Amino acid sequence: MAERLDTPKENRRSLIPRIQVERDTFGKIAEGIARFMGTPQFLVYMTAFCIAWLSWNTFGPEGLRFDSKVFGFTLLTLMLSLQASYSAPLILLAQNRQTDRDRVAAEQDRQSAERNLADTEYVAREMAALRIALGDVATRDFVRSEIRNLLEEILAESDNRGDGGKRRDDRGRRDSRGRKEDRKRSGSAAAKTKDVTPADDAEVAPVTDPTPAPDDAAQPDSTPAT
Repeated sequence: MAERLDTPKENRRSLIPRIQVERDTFGKIAEGIARFMGTPQFLVYMTAFCIAWLSWNTFGPEGLRFDSKVFGFTLLTLMLSLQASYSAPLILLAQNRQTDRDRVAAEQDRQSAERNLADTEYVAREMAALRIALGDVATRDFVRSEIRNLLEEILAESDNRGDGGKRRDDRGRRDSRGRKEDRKRSGSAAAKTKDVTPADDAEVAPVTDPTPAPDDAAQPDSTPAT
């Protein structure tokens, strides 16, 4: 009969009790040993230990030798095998911890990349919206062209005003000259009428100025009667 999925699984009792070990602490210790075994110092210490072991059991006193070379340094071989058998699991534990750290770092990098991508897309959308909003705003070149056109119009108007002022000055000068000439003519005509005798009044006709000046309006146009 298949096991039901809606019922919890029973705890099975094992003959060998499980030892509860804090994995983090044990992993730190294993990682420290594995790192030390991968350093040049460990190689130097191991080489010095092997040389001292072999030298003592080869050249030392026979009564104090504890690993005879006749049996091929059996004890040394056993110690090296034991060290190798323990170093391999320690290195594997250290690699597992490094793998876990790499997995966590990769997950964090993935989340950071997703956030950066979302921020980049948001900034791109905002820039596109600003570009669309600024489509009707006057640009620097447009303002410069408008200012240039306005200055050209102002200069053209000033030139036209200068020409018109010159024309008015010339016209005023001509009018003043005509007035002066009219005054001279009217003055000479009045002087001539004063010098004429009474006997000659019948023969001399009165002299009148057809275009009297505005300043001589009070002066009589004909000679006084005798």
